[in-house]
Amino acid sequence: MSFSSDVKGELCREAMSKQCCSLAEAYGVLLYCNTFSGREVRIITESADFAARLPKLFQKAFALSFDRTPEEDVEAGRKYIFQITDQKKLATIIEAFGYDPQQHIVLHINFALLEEDCCRAAFLRGAFLAGGSVTDPEKRYHLELATSHAQASREMTALLRDMGYDPKDVGRNGYQVTYFKNSQQIEELLTRMGAPLSAMEMMNAKVEKDLRNEVNRRVNCEAANVGKVVDAAQEQLAAISRLYELGRVEELPAKLKETIVLRETYPELSLSELAAEFDPPISKSALNHRLRKLVELSRR
Repeated sequence: MSFSSDVKGELCREAMSKQCCSLAEAYGVLLYCNTFSGREVRIITESADFAARLPKLFQKAFALSFDRTPEEDVEAGRKYIFQITDQKKLATIIEAFGYDPQQHIVLHINFALLEEDCCRAAFLRGAFLAGGSVTDPEKRYHLELATSHAQASREMTALLRDMGYDPKDVGRNGYQVTYFKNSQQIEELLTRMGAPLSAMEMMNAKVEKDLRNEVNRRVNCEAANVGKVVDAAQEQLAAISRLYELGRVEELPAKLKETIVLRETYPELSLSELAAEFDPPISKSALNHRLRKLVELSRR
């Protein structure tokens, strides 16, 4: 199962205790489902958990049942299809949201139904169950809500901003998509909708990813430093070899001779490590000065 499926499974375990919240959740479902009009309600989902929740949700919210359920659609396969075409049932649903069943419906959000925080959370949960998805946090951070109703999408963005979020909008293949790429906001949204375990899983994935990135950064940094040490040591050894060829080593001061002996003995050590091998130990800057002097002499 995908991470998105797991999230929907957790959301569907949320209790339907209050009628107002059930109505708000059903509202989110209908605004983000496949079809919601004065002629038909059609909801298609691949989530078995959502399919099990829908009949209970509509009974709680509207005291009505679907005209068509998945059991009647043998050829649906993995698709669960729910449908309402009965005009009386449709009128009940439409009136519950403050629309006029006798007029052409331009779907928008009736904010009067979402005054309480619990109802807003339920509304977001319904929208996500019907038209939402979230990417596996191991790959990237992305949560989106997609609907074919442009006005409802714009008002969803306004609602989310009023709740303290910062969503983005984009049109895609005839749908209006509200999306998030900020991991912290996605975690907060999942928690608010009723999926705290999924939010925690996302936090853990983020910590692991950050830890792996930090380890890789340190490894790369260490590798780069080792490369610099090796290159510098090779340059110093080449300079020493050149001084031997020129017969200049014997005439060098004792400090430089000592430096030559230790560098040849420990070619793999960094400056700090090599400086500690002197008796008594010298500073890193003093050693660096001596080695640069040897390189300079070899070039003259």
